[in-house]
Amino acid sequence: MRRLLGMRREGRLTTAQVRSAADVLGVRERTVWRWLAAAQRDESASVAPGERARSHGRFTVTPEIRALLALWKGNVAAVHRELAARAARGEGEPPPSIPTLHRAIRRDLTPGERAGLAGGERAARKHDVFLARPRPWRNQVWESDHMQAPVLVDVDGRARRPWITWFTDCATNAITGAAVSPGTPSRESVLAALRSAVLREEPYGPFGGLPEKVRVDRGKDFLSATVSAAFALLDVTVEDLPAYTPHLKGTVEGLNRAVERMFLAALPGYARQPRPGERASRPGDEVLLGFQDFTARLLTWISWWNTEHRPAPLRGTTPLQAWQDDPTPLRDVPAADLWTFTLEDAGTRTLTTRGVRFRKRDYVGAWMTGQTGIRVRVRFMPHHDHRIEVYHAATGRYLGPADLADQATGEQISAVRRARAARTRHLKKDLEASRRERYAAVNRPEAPQRLGALTGAQADAELARSAGPRPARTCLRRPTRTHCTHR
Repeated sequence: MRRLLGMRREGRLTTAQVRSAADVLGVRERTVWRWLAAAQRDESASVAPGERARSHGRFTVTPEIRALLALWKGNVAAVHRELAARAARGEGEPPPSIPTLHRAIRRDLTPGERAGLAGGERAARKHDVFLARPRPWRNQVWESDHMQAPVLVDVDGRARRPWITWFTDCATNAITGAAVSPGTPSRESVLAALRSAVLREEPYGPFGGLPEKVRVDRGKDFLSATVSAAFALLDVTVEDLPAYTPHLKGTVEGLNRAVERMFLAALPGYARQPRPGERASRPGDEVLLGFQDFTARLLTWISWWNTEHRPAPLRGTTPLQAWQDDPTPLRDVPAADLWTFTLEDAGTRTLTTRGVRFRKRDYVGAWMTGQTGIRVRVRFMPHHDHRIEVYHAATGRYLGPADLADQATGEQISAVRRARAARTRHLKKDLEASRRERYAAVNRPEAPQRLGALTGAQADAELARSAGPRPARTCLRRPTRTHCTHR
């Protein structure tokens, strides 16, 4: 535009040249002539043709307005009221009209800045441009994550939302392994998913082998001592990504979104299904899937994703075809060694006539006959208290499993759980009753006033009931002797 302006001032500009510039810029010829006229009046307009020329009196967005936009979550009308109130108190100049304020904000702030001031960093990130990583080879990089499925599933008579822990290969978009937990996942979920991902067996084969690197996002389960030790023994590098950066592991985040749209949304008990009425609630006659049925359907969907689905990044091929077309050699681990590497180490113990003592309980196994007195090393799967794995302390040779001695029956365990649930319900009810305080409604500024009057006698009686009887002594009976604790 500056070149055309110079040619016009020198009298060398022709209509053909203007028409050619209009074709290049994708505008009409008369628009170019109008831009030239504006640039001749104010040369700064030639830098950005088509934009309004800057004037000294034009209203611009100041740091104060940016702070108010953040305070009022992008509400321009509220910002205008705040500026007007400050001007009335003599704390600044009167603000312009609301349309002028809107124009200034649209002109001086980018869409990302406006979204960030209204909704925070996550909203601003939607307007950013992200670079795509070069597609690696198979098993170069895996990504892993926990996902709570938005589906209610029947777990022992209670509706719960299960959690899915899975590993995905960034080169082929294949799901190499997964584990489903009825409750909150733990390091045991990570280890179970890792074993299914590394072993090239059904239902995930032929995918698997050891990756070179695994990306995680600061989850405490992925960074626990047990999981970190397992990755170290398997010679796998763990890349701990910064918090709140889902775009840095886009493969597994895309999988989390895809499984909901393509599979979970069609299941009974889907928690985000739009429902009629003022209050979203689950129909009383809706039959939920059992946990086993949900897991079976999820594994079927994973098989379809790996063998039939054609993700857009693979350009028309399935993850299975992309995996088989990649000649990169695989690192396999025997199943027995993998099981050992993904167990938590509990140190050494001495095998006695009562078995192996672990967490104040005895574990026994048929292989222990004639082995009393040797030093053994105990390894166990987190949260699996019914069994431990025992190895020779000196040689590291696997000796065998050991089960919990005098283990409670299924009926006893169910009775204990029912008793614990009843106790929890009673405690919750008591706590809610204690917090259910009423206050008088007010229509002017004054101190809160509790409702519900008590006489002095009623207060003394309630305090006496809360205190309860104070026993003179408490006796703790044990099989061998009795310990008494006196006041």
